[in-house]
Amino acid sequence: MARKKRTNDPEGMRRRVLDVAEDSFQARGYHASSLGDLMAAAGVTGGALHHHFPTKKALALAVIEERVAAAVQETWVAPLRAAPSARQGVRAVFEAVAAELERQGYVRGCPLNNLAHELSLADADFRLALANVFAGWRQAIADKVRADQEAGGESATDPDRFAALTVAAYSGAMSMAKTAQDAGVLRECLAGLARF
Repeated sequence: MARKKRTNDPEGMRRRVLDVAEDSFQARGYHASSLGDLMAAAGVTGGALHHHFPTKKALALAVIEERVAAAVQETWVAPLRAAPSARQGVRAVFEAVAAELERQGYVRGCPLNNLAHELSLADADFRLALANVFAGWRQAIADKVRADQEAGGESATDPDRFAALTVAAYSGAMSMAKTAQDAGVLRECLAGLARF
C-alpha cells in the first residue's frame, strides 16, 4: 500500500487563516470571533494557527497591516493615483463603492472603519496599526492634490485638509450606510464634499 505523500503549504495555510479572520472580523467583529471558530473555518489545528500567529492579537494585526491596508490601496489609493485629478479620483471611488454596495444588496461598512471603531481603544498596538493605515490613505490624497497644484489646478485647496475631510466624509458615510443599509448615503456625502 503506497503511503500518501504529505503536502505542506505553510503560506497557503497562512493565507487561508487570514482570509477566514478577515471575513469573520468584518462580519462579527474581533471580539466575537473566537480562535476555535477561526481554526474550524480555516480547517487548521491550533498548532498550525499558532505557528503563524502566536496570539489572536497577532492575527488581528496581520489582518490590519496586510489585508485592510491592501484594501485601502486597492479601493482608494490606486484609483486615485490613476485619475486625472484628486477630485475626479475621489468622485470615482465614492461612486464605484456605492455601485458595488448596491450590487451586493447589503453594506458591511468600511473594513478599516469597522476595526477602528472596535479596536482603537482596546490596545495601543491596534491603535497604531490602524492610525498608520489612515495616515497612508490621507497622505495619498494630499499627494494627489499637490500634484494637481503643480500642474496648475487646485490652487485654493489645502491638500492636508482636503485629505482629512475626504477620509472623514467617506468613513462617516460608510458608517451611516451600514446602519441604514443604504449606499445612497455615499452619494449624498460626495455631493457635499464636492462643494469644498
